Amino acid sequence: MKIKSLPIGARSRRFVIELPLEHPDGFGGVIRSYAPGPQVWGAMEMLSGDERVRADRPEQSLTHRITLRYRESVTGAMRLTSGLRRFAIKAASDPDGSRRNVVCLVEEIRA
Repeated sequence: MKIKSLPIGARSRRFVIELPLEHPDGFGGVIRSYAPGPQVWGAMEMLSGDERVRADRPEQSLTHRITLRYRESVTGAMRLTSGLRRFAIKAASDPDGSRRNVVCLVEEIRA
């Protein structure tokens, strides 16, 4: 299946790939933080919005599809940021195997 290529102007949003850093917490666990990595250009498309209850509080969940130029090292342990918005990567793949795009399914992290 051939996927239609994005027009050149579609990748108009700048993202920073944040790389995970894990440090021991002294109790057998780890503390995860993120360090800024490379800046990339991409296109973002909203997929769905949902509301759920967590700890007796309503919480919104927004999912998006972010298309980046192909990078081999994008994994689900990383995050993407765009300005003040943060996105947890749930899945990242090369949909047609052509090594042109990486499509990331992400969930927006609300502070």
